[in-house]
Amino acid sequence: MNFIDLRDEIRKESQKGDFGASSNLIQNSILSLNKQELIPLITEIGVIPEDIRHDSSEEKLFSKVSDILLAKCFQELGLKSTVNKERSSCADVVAKSNFHGYTLVGDAKSFRLSRTAKNQKDFKVKSMADWREDNDYAVLVCPYYQYPKSKSQIYGQALNQNVSLFAWEYFAILLENNIFESESLNVSKLWNISFTLSANINVAERNNCFLSKQDIIIRSFMNLQDDVFNEYFEKYRNSIVARGEDEIQFWKNKIAEIKQYTREKAIEELLISLKLNAKIASIKRYIDSLR
Repeated sequence: MNFIDLRDEIRKESQKGDFGASSNLIQNSILSLNKQELIPLITEIGVIPEDIRHDSSEEKLFSKVSDILLAKCFQELGLKSTVNKERSSCADVVAKSNFHGYTLVGDAKSFRLSRTAKNQKDFKVKSMADWREDNDYAVLVCPYYQYPKSKSQIYGQALNQNVSLFAWEYFAILLENNIFESESLNVSKLWNISFTLSANINVAERNNCFLSKQDIIIRSFMNLQDDVFNEYFEKYRNSIVARGEDEIQFWKNKIAEIKQYTREKAIEELLISLKLNAKIASIKRYIDSLR
């Protein structure tokens, strides 16, 4: 299964109208993948395709699939991991070490390339700290290049509350280098990075991006040379650029399609996009309840 196959499966299953059954079906497929089949998927899942409508059943299923892939990543590192059935007031993924007894909660994030303006609420760092509860660690997983590049409150929040700001790309490098937890190898150092960093970052710099410092810790953990580590990221950057070109082409095709609309079709599509009838229906339902 490559990402295109997974994308097609999500589209097909989202049309069936049974979210639970579709999630289980795709989960069974993903959990049966081997490590080499998994790696290409986790380097792509951080980008939501532009042809998936916002707040659609397809987008919700895509989000669930990202949770499943995160659980599979933890499993490939040697941890027990499952996806929570609940979607509110708790983390999406839980995991436990087979050898060292620690537990963690994880949350997977994906973003559209067209959505550049993100704030701290998009990352839910504070929520992750709350969802940790009695677990040892909280791990947020986003596309590496979607984290803020300079200053953001999420960095201070992560340091103060020991939330690991992890990345899909980190998982790919770990798996490509056959990192697997054992009695002699404890990977919890990766989930505790924010705590490690917090000791050497003063209050004035707490909201500064610390990903470059984090890279050094992860690279050292895997005993990788600097140039080898950078080669991985160069490959991932090139993949994102190629993906971006595909997403641009989608919108160019959409523009060409719209230019062919009749006046009536254009008005109809505008009304749908503005959701005017839905707004009228909502107001009507509310005032009807007051009558």
